[in-house]
Amino acid sequence: MLQMYSDPVSLYCAKLRILMRHKGIEFEELPPPGGYGSAEYRRIVPSGTLPAILHEGMQLADSEAIAEYLNEAFPDVPMMPEDLQLRAKAREKSRFHDTKLEPAVRAFFPQVAYEGRDPAKVKELGDALSTIMVALELLLEHSPLDPDALYIADCGFAVTLGWIREFEKGCGLQVTWPEGVLAYEARLMAHPAVADEFAAYRAPMDGYMTKAYPA
Repeated sequence: MLQMYSDPVSLYCAKLRILMRHKGIEFEELPPPGGYGSAEYRRIVPSGTLPAILHEGMQLADSEAIAEYLNEAFPDVPMMPEDLQLRAKAREKSRFHDTKLEPAVRAFFPQVAYEGRDPAKVKELGDALSTIMVALELLLEHSPLDPDALYIADCGFAVTLGWIREFEKGCGLQVTWPEGVLAYEARLMAHPAVADEFAAYRAPMDGYMTKAYPA
């Protein structure tokens, strides 16, 4: 059985769980031996990062590398288009998530704790995310990809958009959601693999967000 080193809260681990749920891949989750980034873990996964998988004698890290590997190793439910140019557009969408949206969301995590939260920084980050949302809507409007399919790129967006919702609810983050992004979010949540992941992911998210409120 495929094994994945993971952390319950990790966005990129959740992304891979959506992919594996959608493909029907059986997997076992393991904590990194010695802890995240430890010397013990680095002896297994040199980068020390999460997620990482062990499959048929191979160790592989980096969520996008893992996702593309799993898409080829388990081809019955394809999550990349067959057409060369459409595959390129799918990768473009993934890169937008990994280089634009996800870093902006990750930058908000230091503001989650109620103690020490900086309202000016919260506003700054909200404005930055709103700008990225406008760009995302344009990307979606001009995309030739099937809007009803669940591709590798979509798995990351589902998780990251979910965290924005959590930060809005618990931390006073204000983000402008264009109509096209709202429609995309609704389509993502309609996929059973996404809904099932969030049903399981809810407890770790809620646990993490307890720090957002006064003691």
